[in-house]
Amino acid sequence: MAQENVRPTRLELLRTRRRIVLAKKGLKLLKLKRSALIAEFFQISRQALELRGDLQKKIVRGYASIRQAEMLEGPTRLESVAMLLPTVAPLTVTTRNVMGVRTPRVDVSTYVPASAPQLLDLPTSIDESIRQFQGIYQIVLDIAEKENALRRLLKEIEKTKRRASAIENVLIPRLEGIVRMIKFRFDELERDAFSMLKTVKRKLEAEAAQGVGI
Repeated sequence: MAQENVRPTRLELLRTRRRIVLAKKGLKLLKLKRSALIAEFFQISRQALELRGDLQKKIVRGYASIRQAEMLEGPTRLESVAMLLPTVAPLTVTTRNVMGVRTPRVDVSTYVPASAPQLLDLPTSIDESIRQFQGIYQIVLDIAEKENALRRLLKEIEKTKRRASAIENVLIPRLEGIVRMIKFRFDELERDAFSMLKTVKRKLEAEAAQGVGI
């Protein structure tokens, strides 16, 4: 709404002042939301960083166990066991709400290869390798969950920041400018009315003086 198109009425003044109050309340809520989102972002970032460090350690241990099993049982035995491993059950992905942002939560359906009948006689070295890589599989899913949540939170933080900036630097100053313009028009009208009253008073006094002179 351009200022020149605003009608300088008291009703418009009251309406604009109410809009300023609402805009400031909305700005406060947006800033609170942004702060909460940022806090959640850094918390998940720390968790993801810890998971990455843990993943690196698990990968080192996993490949070490593979090399150990290969030395003890041979590559052919490892390949035959790999063909017998059960497939991973489908994953269930749910969501949780963080200040209006839905972030994914992965429900890891793990499997235990040693429980399968065909794997009951596994050598200890191969069983250890399977167990190590099960742990890697789980932590990779955890990291994927955290990384996805971080991307969504960052997007919402930027969106909230833009909205808050638009309200604080564009909407509120424009509304306050409208209030100043209306008040300025009121002041002009009051000055014009005062000048008119003075003019009328002088005329009446002049006419009264002429009447006395006659």
